[in-house]
Amino acid sequence: MARKVFILGLDSMPPKVLYEGMDGGGFQYLRRIVEESSRYILETCHPPITVPAWMVMFTGKTPGELGIYGFRHRKPGEFGYYIVNSSYIKYPTIWDEAGRRGLRVGVYGVPPTYPPRPVHGFLVTDFTTPGPEKPYTFPPWLRRELEHVAGPTVFDIVYRSHDKQRVARDLFHMLENHQRQVEYLATRKQWDLFIYVEIAVDRAHHAFWKYFDKSHPRYTEHPEYSRVIPELYRRIDEWFEKLHKNLPRDTVIVIASDHGIKPMKGAFTINQWLMEQGYLKLKVDPGKLKPGTDLEEDMIDWEHTIAWAWGGYYSRVFINLKGREKRGTVEPKYYEETVKQLKRDIEKITGPNGEQWRNMAHQPEELYPIVRGDAPDLMVYLDNLDWRPAGTLGWQTMYLPENDRGPDDAVHDWHGVLAIYDPEGTIDRGDKGVIGIEKVYNLLRETLISKD
Repeated sequence: MARKVFILGLDSMPPKVLYEGMDGGGFQYLRRIVEESSRYILETCHPPITVPAWMVMFTGKTPGELGIYGFRHRKPGEFGYYIVNSSYIKYPTIWDEAGRRGLRVGVYGVPPTYPPRPVHGFLVTDFTTPGPEKPYTFPPWLRRELEHVAGPTVFDIVYRSHDKQRVARDLFHMLENHQRQVEYLATRKQWDLFIYVEIAVDRAHHAFWKYFDKSHPRYTEHPEYSRVIPELYRRIDEWFEKLHKNLPRDTVIVIASDHGIKPMKGAFTINQWLMEQGYLKLKVDPGKLKPGTDLEEDMIDWEHTIAWAWGGYYSRVFINLKGREKRGTVEPKYYEETVKQLKRDIEKITGPNGEQWRNMAHQPEELYPIVRGDAPDLMVYLDNLDWRPAGTLGWQTMYLPENDRGPDDAVHDWHGVLAIYDPEGTIDRGDKGVIGIEKVYNLLRETLISKD
């Protein structure tokens, strides 16, 4: 009979919290498990964001192979975007592999699994789900059971908000909703492999990191907000201790994150910089725009525009290429030359006081052996992710103290966690160094799924 494997995914959990004790006392039980585990520093993918990182982990394929470079994508030739969903995942996942071996699987909250697809077991979709009124389980009737146990499933919350009390309240409600459902599934259903990803960790980090991390440039001690992250950790810890004691004693436990987290130093207005450098030109007077104005298609003077960009945790830059874009101006023969010049200019961007930044501007072909889907022309990281690219316009400066999309205290980091606890001792314990996120698939497949 196969030994059970339970994967606890803590979205955006960094090593300094889980491994080094920067948890505010929240993790007690999980820390003991980690100390007895085979521990890796997980090196995340390009780009270091939730979509596509979890699918890179669970398929073993790079974002280029998956053709997924973020939650949203721009279709070449159009200014608008589309949202990635489970139908874009063309490779088998670790739970598909397990199912083919006859193992029963449980999948909860792995992005992007909406809309739900058939599995050999059961599946509940993730934060990309539009709402509980949509089909979000496989089998379909599982939805009624979950709502009976915990009420309507909460997929996500509004976390970029100045109403921090409401964010905290919604955060804990979502966590409890997920935990009640997962406990029900894990203790009442048959499974050999269970994967549970908790997005509440990521939302707490983004909403409350400056109240928690004393290294944050805007660190603020607060009697309520400084306790939100440690309290979230504590609730996860105590819930998991209770759940673990109800699982078979030989269950293998995996604790993983998709990327890390660190303080956001500020935001840099990438489109305003492109205008200053002569790459982007508007039909309207930029000086008359209100701060936070979105770049719209009809605002752009396309005949005199070379490139424009999206903001986010990284910036996607698009070349106005003739023959691909509706009003393209850059001749194909000058494409490579244009991209290389833009890369050099981006690498020269400095901080607000002229300090040297560690900027990276990559063509997708430089990062991936295969590039599928609708990739941007350049993928840009500012000061090694410390600064968030802001795509909006109308600001008096290119250096904003905070995110232009609402309160957000943190940016993603390259390193996450991977700890494998085997109570029977067949997996060596201790520190194992760095592992690339795409290699986790084979590690799970070879050392865990093979236990059947």
